[in-house]
Parts: sequence; structure tokens; C-alpha cells
Amino acid sequence: MMPLIGNPWINDATDLKGIFDYFWTHALNSGETHELIDKYCDFNSENESAICTNATIRASNEIGHIDFYNTYAPQCHDSSLKNGSTGYVSNEFDPCSDYYGIAYLNTPEVQKALHAIPTNWTYCTRVIRNWIDSPVTVLPTIKYLIDSGIKIWIYSGDTDARVPVTSSRYSINTLKLPINSAWRPWYSGKEIGGYVVGYKGLTFVTVRGAGHLVPSWQPERALTLISSFIYGIPPPVSPSN
Repeated sequence: MMPLIGNPWINDATDLKGIFDYFWTHALNSGETHELIDKYCDFNSENESAICTNATIRASNEIGHIDFYNTYAPQCHDSSLKNGSTGYVSNEFDPCSDYYGIAYLNTPEVQKALHAIPTNWTYCTRVIRNWIDSPVTVLPTIKYLIDSGIKIWIYSGDTDARVPVTSSRYSINTLKLPINSAWRPWYSGKEIGGYVVGYKGLTFVTVRGAGHLVPSWQPERALTLISSFIYGIPPPVSPSN
């Protein structure tokens, strides 16, 4: 068994720090706001100061209305698509695709076929916020698997702001694993697909131009990555002919 984990939330403290550092390094926040967060926020603490809380709210307000799952993606502005009517089929990612699923799963016939209680279904309910026994970290689990001889791959789309590359790198660094193969580019076809670094028991791969759901944004690069994982080989070191 060799798990492949995509854009995972691994460790609360380092993942939260990684989010706000990503905001600043990608020109989504002002320097003043980032300085406040960097100075006053201790993400290891359960009780943040009022200054920190206000700074994180300010950071969110500065960003505005963008897709956190891909910071460079367009928004869905077509009201007819929001109602679930596509009108066409596109080979490229459709920013309104979430609305199709919502419309489909709110169809009475579909809910009946699924033996579901009739309800107004949404893909991101606030009920999940009532989950109170979520672990603050799974780093001990990852370390246990590595120590047991199980090799782990973690990949991260580099335009994802929900669980960004910075979060994954900070969390992985906490494990203090020795590096077996240096950071380098990998290729999908003739283009750089992203970057990869190999640690003892863990491979970390970034996917260039991909958001949180990597195959949705970069299907060809995702296929190259997943194929490499399945065959147990590093992602291609050079472009294909």
C-alpha cells in the first residue's frame, strides 16, 4: 500500500500559517495586514488575541470575492448556468460546474432514487462546523506510516489557497525528514508539470497551474502524476518528444 494524498489539511498550526503566507506572497493581502498576522497570531494557541482575530478578518476582506480553491480562476457569472442549464459542453474547466451538481441533487426524482430525505441539498453545509473531535494534527499518523515502511505521496496544486503549497511544505518540514532527492521540475508532455522533492518515505509534488481539485484544472498533468504514482516511479525528469 502506498497512499497518494491531495492538498491535505495535515496540521492546524502550520496549515493556517501557510494560508496567510500564501495570501501575502500571491499579492492578495497588504504588507501591513501580513505583518500584523505574522507578529500577533500564534496558530498553536487555541485562544488567539483580538489583534490577531481582527487581522485575519481584515485579510479576508482585502482578498475580496475570488475562488479560494483556485485563486486565478474565473467566477461563475451566468445565472442560467447557476440554475443547472449548461447549454453546451466544454473541454475546458467550467467555473459553474458546482451549480450543476447542486441542481441535480435537489431534483425530487434524484432524491427519491437515492432514498434521501427531501431537503435543500448543498455541497458545503455549515452543519460540519459542529464537528468538535477533529484532530489538530495527523502528523503522528504520517510519521507512523513512514516508520512502518509505507511510502507516502503528497501533491498540491500551486494555485490552491484553501490548502496551499505553503501549508503543505510547512507541515512536511515539521516531520524533519532527510531529503533523498533534491527539488526539481517534472514534466507532463513538453511542459513543466510542477516540482517534486523526495524525502525519506515521502514524496512531495506540486502541480503547476492547478487548484484544490487538481484533475479539474490540469487533467493532463494530473494523469502524468497519478501514472507515476501507480507505477512507483518519480514524475518525468525531462519533456517527452
